[in-house]
Amino acid sequence: MVSMSRPQDDLLLGWTLVGEDWTLLGNKSGATRLGFALMLKFFELEARFVRSGAEFPDGAVSYVAEQVGVVEAGV
Repeated sequence: MVSMSRPQDDLLLGWTLVGEDWTLLGNKSGATRLGFALMLKFFELEARFVRSGAEFPDGAVSYVAEQVGVVEAGV
């Protein structure tokens, strides 16, 4: 049986910060912390740099903002 992934599963698998991600985020704060985390995960997933904030999938910004403890504001 083929398993269909759900958007929530994709969000958790692709956008959860793990291990070394936290070390890289260590000295950043506020919007810089959120922006860096988003660009880091995007690069891991797409193997390229983001061109605009519109490229982040629905829910990714909120999910990453929650992880890093930053209030999202129009990325």
